[in-house]
Amino acid sequence: MSKLTRISISIEDDVIRRFDAFSEKQGLPTRSEAIKQLISSALVQNEWRCGEVVAGVITIIYDHHKTLIVQRLLEIQHNFSDIVICSQHAHLDHDNCMENIIVKGEVCKVKEMHKTLLAIKGMKHTTLSMSTTGNAK
Repeated sequence: MSKLTRISISIEDDVIRRFDAFSEKQGLPTRSEAIKQLISSALVQNEWRCGEVVAGVITIIYDHHKTLIVQRLLEIQHNFSDIVICSQHAHLDHDNCMENIIVKGEVCKVKEMHKTLLAIKGMKHTTLSMSTTGNAK
């Protein structure tokens, strides 16, 4: 278990009031937990800017009746097999499918794969959820 360090900060009343309301809406039990979550988020964003090895999930929504989309999706995943950890396919309804592709690799390679997937004609929605490998120094 990590050692805890106590810090003290000064914040204007209106800012802390808004922060407390935000924390409550997020379901965070304490100011400390809320600040820790915000710091962690900022550190992950920094990993993505600094070219670290990162992890993430690319989520895609598409109409599975469009067979060229399915073929192109598989082709791209194979072309990026060095960063694809796994993928999960879900049937949302009769027409729509969701694909979650878990990736781990250098930022530029992950972003390149995401950009390649965005370019597939006929995609309904594509997002990249950025995360960390947990190994940042």
